[in-house]
Amino acid sequence: MARTYYIFRSGRLRRRENTIFLEQEGEDGKKERQAIPIEDVRDLYLFGEIDLNTKLLNFIAGYGIVVHFFNYYGFYTGSFYPRETNVSGDLLVRQVQHYLDPVSRLSLAKEFINGALYHIHRNLNYYRNRGKSLEEALAVVESSIERLENCRTIPELMREEGQARMAYYSAFNEILELDEPFEKRVRRPPNNMINALISFINTLIYTATLSEIYVTQLNPTISYLHEPSERRFSLALDISEIFKPLIGDRIIFRLLNRHIIGKEDFAGIGDEPAIYLKEEARKKVVKEFEETLQSTVYHRKLKRNVSYRHLIRLEAYKIIRHLIGMEVYRSLRAWW
Repeated sequence: MARTYYIFRSGRLRRRENTIFLEQEGEDGKKERQAIPIEDVRDLYLFGEIDLNTKLLNFIAGYGIVVHFFNYYGFYTGSFYPRETNVSGDLLVRQVQHYLDPVSRLSLAKEFINGALYHIHRNLNYYRNRGKSLEEALAVVESSIERLENCRTIPELMREEGQARMAYYSAFNEILELDEPFEKRVRRPPNNMINALISFINTLIYTATLSEIYVTQLNPTISYLHEPSERRFSLALDISEIFKPLIGDRIIFRLLNRHIIGKEDFAGIGDEPAIYLKEEARKKVVKEFEETLQSTVYHRKLKRNVSYRHLIRLEAYKIIRHLIGMEVYRSLRAWW
């Protein structure tokens, strides 16, 4: 079964027959090779300083392998998204039609927010039931959920989500054992350890979502909550909203409350107001992330166990069924 490879070591990726090799120079100066069978690869995450050429990219593109690139500090720089082979002109037309029609677009965008706020509320309720004082944050999120139905524009939806997330992030000070209070979400660049951790994990969710969209007939550039852009796969941003609190935030809570990650795992970038995760810390996060994606839950409709990763793909398939008129899209609400 194909799997995700996370490569932190620097070196060169080469093709040799039907195998990818990661080449490095050992301490003794001799060249070392590690084989990666092409049939075993779902997607690649390159965190190290990796050299590669178009011969390799053409090879992996033939197998539909998405490659995600990160810079020295672990910040996401982009993805190699092979030419799509599973395409449907009819579905593309329907995607565009749903974007251009304000009512159709709003209904999809509203469901992405509904799924996100449901899981935010679920996280808060989990810790409230364990003695944390989170009534104020819960009240704000519940009010935003109630007002979603009356939103008539995308900006209105975004405002409701923004208010709910502001209350949610303020609750991190109660959920987590922090030396310094977490004041607010800062993205570009992240200015403290919590923001750095959120940004890194959110990027992992976004790229995993993009990889899952690739195997479907959806076009990843046509979105409904986020405005389509020339520089990003905005449908992956839409779907990611559902999974950030369900997967990402729960990982953050585990890593910090179990002291797997601490202040010593972060560093600054020169004189810039930016904080990043050190390499060993990124490995810990990636390990926790991949283990979570591989863990399974019993799917009541499919009547079998499915992984968290497959839940992301199922979300894409539900959107397709909505677009072609088979069933109305309802975003995932965790039942387990």
